[in-house]
Amino acid sequence: MTTGRSTTVSRLIAAPPERIYRAFLDAEAVATWLPPASMTGIVHAFEGWEGGAFSMSLVYPDDETSQLGKTSEKTDRFEGRFARLVADQQIVWVTVFDSEDESFSGEMTLATTLSRVDGGTVVTMVCEDIPSGIRLEDNEEGCRLTLDKLAAFVGG
Repeated sequence: MTTGRSTTVSRLIAAPPERIYRAFLDAEAVATWLPPASMTGIVHAFEGWEGGAFSMSLVYPDDETSQLGKTSEKTDRFEGRFARLVADQQIVWVTVFDSEDESFSGEMTLATTLSRVDGGTVVTMVCEDIPSGIRLEDNEEGCRLTLDKLAAFVGG
């Protein structure tokens, strides 16, 4: 099911594309930088190659009261696959949320592009077919927070 709903978020990270690309293909790294803000990540399965599958949970902190999880009260669990990998240039994930709520159903595509520039890499995340249950502004903010954590993780 395609929703046509999308967001785009970019950030300059003071690190080379190679370092950022590697951070997308390492399960421990992804568990560290992907969860936005104070959420934590748990990787259940991770095959970091084109066509490889992954499964992960993002867990809200116990004191979070403004957001509810899509899978349970405090958890967003999702699975997906690496649909496309272009070394040091692009990572495309196709994901599906584990939720009984149909407003979170369907495949969402996250295409991340790495563009080398003076001073580092412009990282652009484009989310397409965002489920109707996710507010676009929340998706954008989550991507911004994730890019901030990615920058801190890779030293940029």
